[in-house]
Amino acid sequence: MAMMDRASPPTHEDVASATDVFDENLDLEGLSEKPKSFGRLAWERFIHHKLALIGLFGLILIAIAFFIGPIWSDYDVSTPDVANRMAGPSAEHPFGTDEIGRDLFVRTAQGGQYSMQIGLLAAFLATLLGTIMGAVAGYFGGWADGLISNLVNLTLVVPALIVLSVFALYFGSTWWRLALVLAALLWTRIARVVRGVVFSIKEQEFVMAARAAGASHPRIIFRHVLPNVIGVVAVEITLLLGTVIVLESTLSFLGLGVKPPETSLGLLVADAKSKIDDDPIRVLTPGFLIVLIVLCVNFLGDGLRDALDPRSRSERG
Repeated sequence: MAMMDRASPPTHEDVASATDVFDENLDLEGLSEKPKSFGRLAWERFIHHKLALIGLFGLILIAIAFFIGPIWSDYDVSTPDVANRMAGPSAEHPFGTDEIGRDLFVRTAQGGQYSMQIGLLAAFLATLLGTIMGAVAGYFGGWADGLISNLVNLTLVVPALIVLSVFALYFGSTWWRLALVLAALLWTRIARVVRGVVFSIKEQEFVMAARAAGASHPRIIFRHVLPNVIGVVAVEITLLLGTVIVLESTLSFLGLGVKPPETSLGLLVADAKSKIDDDPIRVLTPGFLIVLIVLCVNFLGDGLRDALDPRSRSERG
């Protein structure tokens, strides 16, 4: 009986040939690479944003100069030196001295400390309150959304500087009270942005799945909704910081901000405005620092926005 033909087993040459073909048509290295996370992609975009890095390192250097610089000085801001009244810049007094002999370098650093403390505290509190209010309005909607939205619209109708001036006149005698006044008015800006983002997120599948699984509203908000608005909030808090510093400087310049013995960059400009013809450096130095801080903050905010939301960069062209 004739035997049926059987396929011969593959030889080593056949296996090697098939392996070569497989290697040529398939990139194994590409398959082994893990996809980059959103945080890593955002970080890579941020470190390639030159203006953002300039803003970040600029703020770090300014903060070091404000908070550490006076430690190296032999002069205390509360100790006047009548013998050195109105002295010009020198190695001993880099910015000169004021009417009662206080070192202007130390006073400028102290003013910068208070300005940055007011800005950071007010921006943090405004962001915290605005994020919570915006999340509640966007998630629940209905009467809660109507109440918060009307409150936000009311603050937009009244001129901010007038409201701040009135509140600062009665409540802003110290730096932390002034920060509270600023936060009480500026939280609405964050609330509007967060409300819009949450309003779109709450209809996403992962939120609806959590709701169907029986998760409570606070758990859904803090576990699923708020983590998705962190990027927007991070951008807004940096931009809000610059706004707070400008408003604080304006109020202090008008005499409605911090009161002596505390000081701020705006108050230093106000104290030196009458001496601008005789000693312009007294006005230009704190004024330049205000502009520099705001520029660095805006650069940092632009970098965060481009890193966390690359679509915004393409939309701006």
